[in-house]
Amino acid sequence: MAERDRVARYVSLVDAIRKCRKCPLHLHRKNPVPGEGPLDARVMLVGEAPGRREDETGRPFVGAAGHLLDALLGLAGLKREEVYITNIVKCRPPGNRDPTQAEIRACLPYLLEQIDIIRPGLLIALGRHAGRTLFSLLGRPWRGLSAEHGVPIRGTIKQLGLEVEVIATYHPAAALYNPQLRSVIEEDFRGSIREEASKLLAGRGRDARRGRSLLDFF
Repeated sequence: MAERDRVARYVSLVDAIRKCRKCPLHLHRKNPVPGEGPLDARVMLVGEAPGRREDETGRPFVGAAGHLLDALLGLAGLKREEVYITNIVKCRPPGNRDPTQAEIRACLPYLLEQIDIIRPGLLIALGRHAGRTLFSLLGRPWRGLSAEHGVPIRGTIKQLGLEVEVIATYHPAAALYNPQLRSVIEEDFRGSIREEASKLLAGRGRDARRGRSLLDFF
């Protein structure tokens, strides 16, 4: 896809997300959180929903869980500025509750459009809602994070005709509330996520891979 076309589609998508009234979450938000990162990123991280700090700033993963995510990316040999980060749901659920299935369905077309614009090779699902959603896009059954975390799954998103690798792991916030999970998440990033990401980035200059991000336009 030509960069001009990619940028135009992305700008239109962000505008649609900012104006979205598809579900009641828009009634409570301060800012929707579309996502950020290079528009040609090879690795895309998908969380569950924005939290309080994300709602205040309009940026994904900027709170305590975001600081941990930066460290986890380092374990995988990645930097925040070379991956694209978003969530299944673009607006904060009240009280940081889990997103409902109706809210996830309402937001899913935005996620599909993001994936189609960016065309990543690796999708990292952060949390059970993200894992279940991405597995469903591949037509794969979801057995829960305890069974699926850290295991690379290759499949095709039929709506987009895109073959991708999906790796699910626990949400960084889970490690903040349950320190026993931190070693599990760290091992996923240090192990399979690092291995799959390195394959995608092998032989490519990282500076050359960095495209324009949301912050370059808004």
